[in-house]
Amino acid sequence: MLVKKIFRFLVWSVLSLLSFIFLTNIWVVRTTQDRIYATSVSVENDVALVLGTSKNTRSGGENRFFQQRMNTAASLFRSGEINHILVSGDNRTKFYNEPKDMLNALGDLSIPDSVITLDYAGFRTLDSVVRAKEVFGQENLVIVTQQFHCYRSLFIADFFDIDAVAVAADDGGSIGTSLAVREVLARTAAVVDLYILDRRPKFL
Repeated sequence: MLVKKIFRFLVWSVLSLLSFIFLTNIWVVRTTQDRIYATSVSVENDVALVLGTSKNTRSGGENRFFQQRMNTAASLFRSGEINHILVSGDNRTKFYNEPKDMLNALGDLSIPDSVITLDYAGFRTLDSVVRAKEVFGQENLVIVTQQFHCYRSLFIADFFDIDAVAVAADDGGSIGTSLAVREVLARTAAVVDLYILDRRPKFL
């Protein structure tokens, strides 16, 4: 009898968790999907927030997500849709510096240093988005990242009353099952961070 009760409890717990994950993902996607654009968008937002990612994959190869974000940001600047770029990423050690890597990559694309600002404390998406407003004074943003990441980024921006749209930096390639699952869980974690745990950036 006890075993049956424990089993029922476990089944109920798993079903409840899966339902919570499903519903939070629906919430995040449906409230943001109409503000994600394919390659460019005519907006009044002067600043693009480019979210950080590693320049290289764990195997040492080129991270296509990194290059896609750089190419998209450069394209937006050249087309006059933005006039400044805020790159925000992790700078955990002197050997790992996402903002500096983004600065160098944008320089290789002929974007002048004078139009690029570096945020070295963008440890998470939440940190990057909130710091763009609280530290760098930007209440209107064009967020540049991959489409799967755009939903969560805009959801966080909405919570902090930031008027944001996103441009998806994608090349049509698959993101892989493991990354897709991780992003699904990350959206649920974002809801928990914002509405339950009241998480804030590590540094402001």
